[in-house]
Amino acid sequence: MAQAAAVLAATKTIVVGIGILPAGARNAAFAAMELATLAQLFPGRIIAGLGHGMPGWMRQAGAWPSSPLGLLEEFTHAVRALLSGVPGPAAGRFVNVAGVVLKELPDAVPPIVLGVRGPKSLALTGKIADGVVLAEPATPRYVADSLANCADGADLSEGGLADDFQVITYDVAAVHDDPAVAIAAARRNLGTFGEPDWAPHIVGQPFALDLVDLRQRCASPQEFATLMPAQWVSALTLAGSVDQVKEKLAARHAAGTTTAVLIPIGEDRLGEIEQLARVLSA
Repeated sequence: MAQAAAVLAATKTIVVGIGILPAGARNAAFAAMELATLAQLFPGRIIAGLGHGMPGWMRQAGAWPSSPLGLLEEFTHAVRALLSGVPGPAAGRFVNVAGVVLKELPDAVPPIVLGVRGPKSLALTGKIADGVVLAEPATPRYVADSLANCADGADLSEGGLADDFQVITYDVAAVHDDPAVAIAAARRNLGTFGEPDWAPHIVGQPFALDLVDLRQRCASPQEFATLMPAQWVSALTLAGSVDQVKEKLAARHAAGTTTAVLIPIGEDRLGEIEQLARVLSA
């Protein structure tokens, strides 16, 4: 939240998304208060991302609930209600903001999107949220599959997913005139892609089974990333020449992405951002 506030204060027009606030680490009433403040100060420029959080981190903090799905549903309903100026809903199993009313409200409730992975969580997203945040790697196949899962939870009586349902995708990105240089830079950030939590992202890839086998044979995520074939790195990132990255972005948008987040890598983040900007200006 503090990072979002800093970026909003330093800029004038860009929309800033928070991706994400883990429900288990937040009190719904105070989360709504903070979001309301940002939405008042910077109207129309904030997107509120909520989610489960990384299971390992949340367990270390003692904040992983007995039912992550149940908590996220209650938390989302509570935050939306409070931002809308209505009394908090009746106490649930995990969230109790019954009767709470915020006095300082934004003119418009910011969009609430959920950053999730599993099919049940994606279906919940289609049911209660304004959009979904998909972590990297967000390949076209993963985007399409995730959007289908969201649609499974949408209210068919209301026409399914809203036309303005947001699909925000994240990808490791690197641009260089020599594609091999971009691929080499990107691979250093892919060690986690072989871990179990990332399995849904790899489904449908022609190398999916080989990727699992490679990870099992490697002693560490770093070794796994080093040994990944360049073709895999290319398929799982927005890395390559300007034209290649533009083609990859177009494929993601065709699959349903509405906003693509390019994750800069390396030590010179500002320089990397300037390189990535070439994709937009070309």
